[in-house]
Amino acid sequence: MSKTARAVYRAIDALDESVDFDEPLRELVRLRASQLNGCAWCVDQHSRDAHEGGEDPRRIHGVAVWRETPFFDARERAALALTEAMTLLPQNGVPDDVYEDAAREFSPEELGNLMGAIIAINAWNRVGVATGMQPPAELPTAVA
Repeated sequence: MSKTARAVYRAIDALDESVDFDEPLRELVRLRASQLNGCAWCVDQHSRDAHEGGEDPRRIHGVAVWRETPFFDARERAALALTEAMTLLPQNGVPDDVYEDAAREFSPEELGNLMGAIIAINAWNRVGVATGMQPPAELPTAVA
């Protein structure tokens, strides 16, 4: 798509770049949306980015089951719940309590940026899934 529909690609990239949001939490949001959308490339990328950014591996793995783990605080849970609601929008919309929890945890500016981050990763996921993007097959070798 970056070669065939450059303006569209640049527009999604511009949206993504415009988001000013807590980077460690943004990676968890990206990861959760990518898991829900089944975007293998993005799950791989954002798992690695979170790890390289210093995120604890247990939290990275725990994002898939965030409701069942003690690893996330109220702010992170509100962000992940909003991510799920906006990603799965056709199923249930965004329940009032999910939005209200997020609005309590984030300032209006932060909430707008969180929503922008969710919109951007969902757009990227749709590109990745539709075009069959796959992560590199080569795994890094472990250092002893």
